[in-house]
Formats: sequence, structure tokens, C-alpha cells
Amino acid sequence: MNKSELIDAIASGSKLTKADSTRALDATIDAISKSLKKGDSVTLVGFGTFSVGKRAARTGRNPQTGKSIQIKAKKVAKFKAGATLANTVNK
Repeated sequence: MNKSELIDAIASGSKLTKADSTRALDATIDAISKSLKKGDSVTLVGFGTFSVGKRAARTGRNPQTGKSIQIKAKKVAKFKAGATLANTVNK
């Protein structure tokens, strides 16, 4: 499912227009992104938790040359599925 298909599903499930569904989805994604940027986590009970993790600096290898390279430390977005979502997927 891509974003436009998700918007169609939201519109049909909520009786909102496609334009309203688009604005609602964009606002949700924006709110989650801003929260993660601040370092906060977002928990949607039954669905899951979005959080920020830290990836340590490490040594990698350039696949073309085989030469060792340093990969910088960075923050990464994580998602852990909630129990309800996990059970739904496994049925």
C-alpha cells in the first residue's frame, strides 16, 4: 500500500473527503516526525511505538574498492509493533 492508497482507505473508513484525509495523514506524519526530532517517543496503544535510537560509529568497507571507511554515528528512527498489531499480523 502506498500513500495514495492509504489516503483512499482513510477516506472510505472515516467518511472524510480525500482532501481532508490527506491533510489528516500529513498532520499525523508531521507530528510524529517533530516528536522524534526532539528525541521523544510516540506510543499508539495497540499499534506500536515510534522511537529514536543511536547507532554507534563503526568501520565499514567500500564494496567497490574493498577499502576500509569510517561510518559516522547517527540517530535512527525505530518502530516496535504493539501487541494488538502483532496479533493481527500473525492471524
